[in-house]
Parts: sequence; structure tokens; C-alpha cells
Amino acid sequence: MDSSALMLLTFMSAGTFLQVWGTDSVTALYGETIVIPCNGGTPAPEDLMFIKWKYEKDDGTPGDLLIKQARSDQATVQATDSYAQRVSIDDKFSLVITRASLKDQKTFTCMVVSETNLMEFPVSLVVYKKPSSVQIMDKSEVLQKDKPVTLGTCVAADANPTATITWKKNGKPLVADGKAVVITHSMKLDPATGLSTTSSTLQYTATKEDVGAVFACLSTHELTNDETDLEPFPIHYSSEKVSLQIMSKGPIIEGDNVTLKCHADGNPLPSSFFFHVKGEKKLVENSDTYTLTAISREATGEYKCSLADNEKMEATQDIVVSYLDLSLSPTGKVVKTVGDTLLLKMEKISSGDVKVSWTKNGKMVKEPEFSKLTYDDAGIYICEASMTGLTQHQSFELVVEGKPMITSLTKHHADDAKHKVLTCEADGVPEPSFQWSINSTNEESTYINGKATHKITVIPKVNLTVTCIVSNKLGEDFMTINVSSVFKEDIENKGSQEDSEDQAKLIVGVVAGLLIAAAMVGLIYWLYMKNSRQGSWKTNEKEVGTPEESKKLEENNHTV
Repeated sequence: MDSSALMLLTFMSAGTFLQVWGTDSVTALYGETIVIPCNGGTPAPEDLMFIKWKYEKDDGTPGDLLIKQARSDQATVQATDSYAQRVSIDDKFSLVITRASLKDQKTFTCMVVSETNLMEFPVSLVVYKKPSSVQIMDKSEVLQKDKPVTLGTCVAADANPTATITWKKNGKPLVADGKAVVITHSMKLDPATGLSTTSSTLQYTATKEDVGAVFACLSTHELTNDETDLEPFPIHYSSEKVSLQIMSKGPIIEGDNVTLKCHADGNPLPSSFFFHVKGEKKLVENSDTYTLTAISREATGEYKCSLADNEKMEATQDIVVSYLDLSLSPTGKVVKTVGDTLLLKMEKISSGDVKVSWTKNGKMVKEPEFSKLTYDDAGIYICEASMTGLTQHQSFELVVEGKPMITSLTKHHADDAKHKVLTCEADGVPEPSFQWSINSTNEESTYINGKATHKITVIPKVNLTVTCIVSNKLGEDFMTINVSSVFKEDIENKGSQEDSEDQAKLIVGVVAGLLIAAAMVGLIYWLYMKNSRQGSWKTNEKEVGTPEESKKLEENNHTV
């Protein structure tokens, strides 16, 4: 019997009684160091003699681990099994066990012996281990619509206590119903370590609404929760609907290339189709389109496409080809003579309503009618026919010809009054040429819309009759005008001025002569009277002159 046992018997014989306290619980982590407090870490009594740690073996018998005297710094290891290398005691009398394993899940007892008492404090040890990994094995590549498919197996390995596994879809737990959702759980213990591995297999029947759904596996454990997500699964299903599209942004115009596109809603998408084109079946592989090149108006009608592996799945579409034909007679360059009639003929053939408009030389006009052509009718005419998405043009250039006709022949003085300007105006197409019957200078010509004007400057030295002659390939015309000499006009004007001056001088001379003659007569008369008075005063008789003197005096009186 060892010394501790002898001391224990001595205390007991002295009347000391054993006290056993309730069992505490301590949790340790797998593989870590275990620390089990004695009496919950309460300080030892002052009269402590020693502390002893022991445990309950697998067969229920007690086993000693170590003992430490109160006055000793070192503890004595008493264990002879695997604990001999793994146990120690710290300064607070806590039991320290290294490299925790599930085999350490036992009841360990701290026995405290003092001079007055003996107490035991049992502690139950639990060792936890979180799963070493949580992963999904045997994942499916795709899901099948309306068919059960094993989505995968979720495994939470090497745990204690056993982990639980929950499946989720879009964040919500999946509940097994035995039909669309079947979940199978299993658990396996490692005989060497005692750790458990939990597995859960999900079998799932998908619908089209599951496209893009996110499935996840959640592992729940005392120490941690781990969730592993799966990438969304493609959902495979057969086509349930087929549609035919006409790949055209606007109306289909004759001559266009038109692409037909057959679309099915299956997954994966079908890759081969039949296109039914005007009674012929065209197989297209690895594509869903068929192109009609340079479509014609005869192509208007119904078109169809179907799945190559299921021709009952089909769709139809009508195609309407828009077309517009415009014909105009005449076209090109049309040459007519003034007064002629021009008959226009315009026809249009179309697949719908057509709007027709006309322009002449770029300006909008009404539809022309030419019953009697004039020069004003000449021009470039464009007929435009249009409908939705389609426009056609036809045009002609109308040339109206005629022999020239003089409309006016005029004259006027130039600004310097030394020249005369003659202006000859005429209508005619082609452009007429001008000839004059007089030499001239400073010729000026204009020709606009069939109207020609020609001006010349002349200096006529004598009175002339001048002729203007106009001509083109269709004929000629002439007109005359009288033109007076600019020199004669100057002489006449100068003579008139001199006559006026002479006449004025004559009038002045006559008036002066009359005044002088009157003065002379008055003077003679005064002398005569004076002499007559003198004679009378002398003889008191009337003096009578000679006959010659009387005659001369009479002539002078007549002259005055």
C-alpha cells in the first residue's frame, strides 16, 4: 500500500469523512490541450496536505493519474497507460492533458485531502471536433425537366458530435416529399478516431422555373455552420413551342435579301430545322436561319419551319413582298416645235397605294398637259411614284423649238448723246443669231428661256433705215427702223440757235433805228417851226418854200 493510501486510512480512522461534490462538465477541442480545473478553480484549503487526480477506466474501475503534495513543487505521475506521457498539473492544481481525443471523454476526479477534510470533485469531459471539410460529391452536370436526377451528395467529414446536413434552394430549406425532392442521409464512424462522417444525397425533379436556381448544402455543428453553394444547373427539356421570325426591320421590298429565323424554346436549343419554302423542304443544320436572296413579288405567301427531329413542332409566317413599277412615255430628251401637241402616258403597277408627284426644274407642279406647246413648257420633268419603303422615278427633258420672231426693235440715245443704241428682241429656239445692216460697236447679247436680246451702238452720219435679222436652223425674221443722222441733228440745232440770235439783234436794231429817226424828225420839226416863227414875226406872212423843198420834206415825213 502506497503512502497516500496509508495517510488516507489514517485520516479516515481519525474520524475524517469523504465528501463528493456534483459532477461538472468541461468541453475540449479535438487535438488540443485539455485543462480540467479542480473544484472549478477554487483555491485549495490552507491545511491542504495533497491533491490527487484519478479517472474512471472503460471497465468502470478507477485509475490513478498523478498526486501532488502541498509542500512539494513536483507532482508524481502514477498513471501507467497512455496518460503517463500526456498528464501534468499546473500551479492551480488543474489537470492538464495533451493531444485530446475522443477516448478522453471520461469522468476525471480531483481529490483534495486536508488535515480536517477529504473532498472529491468529479468532472465530465466532452471532446468536440468540427467537420474537417464540407463538400458536395458526385455533382450532376444538368437537370432534366420532369425527371428525377441525383443532384449530388453533401459530405461533412470527421466531426464530433455528428454534424447535420440541410439542403437549400435559393436560400430556403428543401423539404423531402418523396417525389420531386428525395433526401437520403447516412452516417459513418471512424473506428480508429471515433469521429463521424455525415452524408446526404439529394435527388431532385426539376421544372423550367428552376433555370438559374442556386442549390446549397448546409452543415450544422456545435462549433460551426458551413454552407457550400452550387453553380446554377442547366435545365434540359424538349421544345414545347416553335416560332418563325422574319428578320426585316421594315417592309419587304422586291429584290431584298430576307432571312427567316426558326426559334424553339428547348434546352439545349435545337440545331437543325426544316424550312418550307414555296412547297420545297430545306434542311438547315447547325443553324436556325435561312436566307431568301433577291426576293421577288412572286415570293409572297406562307412560309413554315419545323424541328428536324420532330416535324410536328412547326410554325408559320406570311411574307408580303412590296413592289412598284413606274413607266413613262416619252422619256429622255424630247424635242418639239412651238404649237405642237405632246401626249404623256404614265402607268404604275404596285402592291399597295401609290402617291404620284411631279416636278419641273426641281419645283413642284401639277401633272403636265401639253395641248399646244410654248417656250415656257420647256424644262426637265420628273415623275415620282412612292409607297411605304419604295420610290420610283421617271423623267424626260422637253425642248420646245421654233423659228425666231422679232418682238421689238427700239432705239435710244446713249448717255453721251453722240451715239445711238439699237435693241432687237426676239423669241426662238435654238438660240438665234443676229445680223444688222449697219456696222456697230459694243455688242451685247442675252438669251434666257427662249428670249434673245441683242444691243448695238452706232454713230449714223446720215439718215438710215436699219434692219435687224434673226435666224436659226428653223428660219429667220427681220424688222427695220429709221435712224436719223446725229450730225444733221447737230447742224439743225446750231442753225436754229443762230437764227434766234440774228432775230434778236434785228429787233434791237429796228427799235434803235426808229428811236433815232423819231429824234431826227423831231429835231427837223423843231427847226422848221422855229424858222417859221421867225419869218412870221418879220413879215407876218406864211413862208412858202420852193417846190423841191416841199417834195423833200414830204419824203422825210413819209420816211419817219
